[in-house]
Amino acid sequence: MKTGHFMEVALNEKSPKWLNCKRREHEIYKRDGDIRSEFTRDYNRILHCTAYRRLKHKTQVFFAARNDHICTRIEHVNHVASVSYSIAQHLGLNTELTVAISTGHDLGHAPFGHAGEEKIEKIIKKELGEGFWHERNSLRIVDKLETLPDPGGFERNLNLTYGVRDGIISHCGEVDENYLYPRDDFIKLEEIIERNQYNPYTWEGCVVKIADKIAYLGRDLEDALALKILSEGHIRKLQRMVKEFTGESLAEVNNTVLIHKFIVDLCNNSSPENGIRFSESYLNFIKALKDFSKKNIYGHPRLAIYKNYAELIIYSIFKTLKDLYKGESTLEEIEKYVDSYPLLLRTFKDWIYKYYSPTKTFSRPEKYKNEELYSFESKESYIQSIIDFISGMTDGYAIRIFNELTTF
Repeated sequence: MKTGHFMEVALNEKSPKWLNCKRREHEIYKRDGDIRSEFTRDYNRILHCTAYRRLKHKTQVFFAARNDHICTRIEHVNHVASVSYSIAQHLGLNTELTVAISTGHDLGHAPFGHAGEEKIEKIIKKELGEGFWHERNSLRIVDKLETLPDPGGFERNLNLTYGVRDGIISHCGEVDENYLYPRDDFIKLEEIIERNQYNPYTWEGCVVKIADKIAYLGRDLEDALALKILSEGHIRKLQRMVKEFTGESLAEVNNTVLIHKFIVDLCNNSSPENGIRFSESYLNFIKALKDFSKKNIYGHPRLAIYKNYAELIIYSIFKTLKDLYKGESTLEEIEKYVDSYPLLLRTFKDWIYKYYSPTKTFSRPEKYKNEELYSFESKESYIQSIIDFISGMTDGYAIRIFNELTTF
């Protein structure tokens, strides 16, 4: 198998996109003797932020599974990082960049997976006339919401490089066409307003975009089999699909086998001239697996029940906080109900202190040097703060708050 055939287009110091990709919005402190590249430094900053830690308690597909071996969001992220690394290393691309993008690509997922994302989108469209999609929210989280302490102990924004930020927001959209090339234009990422509006800026970002699909297809099937979501008839159909598209017989539909086959096929068929691509047979195989999963897994009646439950939880939390808005007196209004809803309101008060602009009666603690995002003067700003607050929650935390709201 040919290796390293993307080395001439890899992102490195010789690349015409190098300076743009390592650019940060603000200067970042330097540590004496630091041996890390800018992209490895980004990887470390993502790894240490709280949004990454919360991924272990966020739904991938199957909510609140009692089976410890069912995939959560953090495991999916690690799968994407592994697949991206394998592909990038074989092709001769920048593995440090692919791993950093992969690790941060799903930080913006709401609690309860796509069910939570859909409910938040309904709320924000009604309240603010805007859309909500997790790829854009992931960029918002790394740009605006997540912080780390600097050497002086002051909380500051992550301030990641352009190359990593671009890969995060550009991983969106399904790959239904059988080729993927990076775009040439250096654009303002904040102005991306639609899913799949642009291809990634780098070949490394393209690899992550496809690795995301490779990672979830087989694992969702494996989890569905473990949870008895699929019948014997479904299993036989999957085996026939594998035989039809790959020419091989599998006694068991196994995630590691599928990932291996996808990676090998992708590496064998990709080139700088023809783009990142699968063979025609494997592209059709992926489409068939997606159609199968949509019909038999994502549309399963048990997941429909869970979706209704998730929507009720998210809306209940949103309405409780929205009803407390009293302009510049909002903080005083919140104080009246802290004893009734201590878990929710004490945490939301901390959120206010970290992100709200000061008023005559309110000031931020000195340690917060991150960007001020919200103002009590604007109800729309307050609603945005609630959306941001809820979107960062884990499933379990949202459930605990809901239980608090419904318990006397």
